[in-house]
Amino acid sequence: MIKKAVEVALNEQINAEFHSAYLYLSMSAWFHSVGLAGYANWMRIQYQEELAHATRFFDYVNERGGNVKLSPIGEVQVDFKGTVNVFEETLVHEQLVTSLINKLMDIAIKESDHATKSFLQWFVDEQVEEEANVEQILHNLKLIKGEGQGLLMMDREMQTRVFVDPFAGAKA
Repeated sequence: MIKKAVEVALNEQINAEFHSAYLYLSMSAWFHSVGLAGYANWMRIQYQEELAHATRFFDYVNERGGNVKLSPIGEVQVDFKGTVNVFEETLVHEQLVTSLINKLMDIAIKESDHATKSFLQWFVDEQVEEEANVEQILHNLKLIKGEGQGLLMMDREMQTRVFVDPFAGAKA
């Protein structure tokens, strides 16, 4: 049975993951509105990843005998100042998610919940990768000043990204 403090924190994370998905879907819509289908695709994949994360947390709470409590998803930003701005916002958001995952790990450690610590380690590692990917894209965008032929070349590259469910075949 999952401890109450861990259950509450995991339920908050489920909401945060759904919020992240909603934010990335909003960013995808914005990119579509400005004619950057590749960037829209990249954000759509982010959306799918966040849904997979939320579902993984959802399944874990259930597997441990907890009660999932879904909360309303907060409003997300819909207007952006440009491609560089979107990825600046994305980096800030991923850093927030990292802090949330770290706080979850702190709670699991405090509660001596070794199963949850083990479960969360994948997410700790994932956040290192997420931040590094966004930082690289942001660096490249800044090199091209977020415009011109470089922007279009990056847009084509972003179009090649495909969703791979990180939990396919994994037990909850």
